Amino acid sequence: MKFFIVKLLALMLFSFSALYAGAPASSEALSMHQEETYKSQPFSEMVGGFLESTGINAILNPNPDELSADGKQISDFHKSWGRVLMIFVTFFLFWLAIRKGFEPLLLLPIAFGGLLANIPVAAIAGDHGFLGVIYGMGLKNEMFPILIFMGVGAMTDFGPLLSNPKTALLGGAAQFGIFGTLVGAVALTQWGFADFTLQQASAISIIGGADGPTSIFIATKLAPELLGAIAVASYSYMAMVPIIQPPIMKALTTEAERKIKMTTLRHVSRLEKLVFPIMVLSLAILVLPASTPLIGAFMFGNFLKESGVVERLNDTLQNSLINIVTIFLGLGVGSKLAADQFLVPDTMFIMALGIVAFSVGTASGVIMAKIMNKFPGHKVNPLIGSAGVSAVPMAARVSNKVGMEYDRTNMLLMHAMGPNVAGVIGSAVAAGVLISLFQ
Repeated sequence: MKFFIVKLLALMLFSFSALYAGAPASSEALSMHQEETYKSQPFSEMVGGFLESTGINAILNPNPDELSADGKQISDFHKSWGRVLMIFVTFFLFWLAIRKGFEPLLLLPIAFGGLLANIPVAAIAGDHGFLGVIYGMGLKNEMFPILIFMGVGAMTDFGPLLSNPKTALLGGAAQFGIFGTLVGAVALTQWGFADFTLQQASAISIIGGADGPTSIFIATKLAPELLGAIAVASYSYMAMVPIIQPPIMKALTTEAERKIKMTTLRHVSRLEKLVFPIMVLSLAILVLPASTPLIGAFMFGNFLKESGVVERLNDTLQNSLINIVTIFLGLGVGSKLAADQFLVPDTMFIMALGIVAFSVGTASGVIMAKIMNKFPGHKVNPLIGSAGVSAVPMAARVSNKVGMEYDRTNMLLMHAMGPNVAGVIGSAVAAGVLISLFQ
């Protein structure tokens, strides 16, 4: 027995010695292998290799093996001059944001994200690029839209809507653009100009509500393959509300109608403001559960604000959180401004349908206000009808601005916030209806 143990120990000792002795040899072999794989290059070849890696060369001499962020083949146009064209588009967006002041908080991150996405070679918008990571972590999974709704809810005052409930009709009328666009998208498919399914047409139609978070939410549910194009269209039109809406508002109203002064709003009690979000949320849960994520986040933010006992949370939602999310959301949306994803027929159709939907929604709100003025009671300035689209508070500010062009004393901002807030709720409800019908 002792002899056996001694033999076993000797054998183990021999094995360890052999392993130890072999280690330097293997390391030496690896080192030799590494030395063999290294090849020195002349200086001229190194310079040539550097020039071939530049963005200029990538544009002038597109790589035939280059793939898109989705792993698909890219045409030579999208690899070269398409990128140049999109870079100029982002410069135009910079000009609108900085020079014209068109919602710079939204437009600047989108435009800069678009600029980064069109830089060749870097692959910033790819799955492993930082724009691709941002897009995947907050847009694909609906997180950013819900966080935005929380922040918007914390900044929203339901007082104007509660003090004049009939303005909710204007917010409801503006949603006509959503369902009108649904019909238009289906018609384009029937006529052979496009190839949209009912789910895709439903996702596209929500652009008419001018509500970016809602558009992203419904696109992830019904048409994730069109998420990028829909997000770009929604947020682009939201940012360009000051350009799109005024001509429509002026075309549908007379100068006398634009000068209509509305009566002072009644005081709304704190209890009313506390009960309203709970009531709206209860109705959503009972009637349209599909809309609950958006409406729930919106009412949660508003309830925190109106409670008056969580000022720190309310301040975070109104400032830090929504600012951070806006930066990431803008960059994520901008990542879809890459030439190979934006300069394609489907995106062009979506952009065209989006502008039609937004215009129809604006016009529907104005026309509804004119119809309401045919009945007895206090007159409604038709300009606030355009605020029925849910671009908060951009649309309300545009209504006020146009009204003051004709009467400097006519302050319409608070009156316009009523249909504006109603439009937010209306677009979320419309999204819930479409999801319930077509998911």
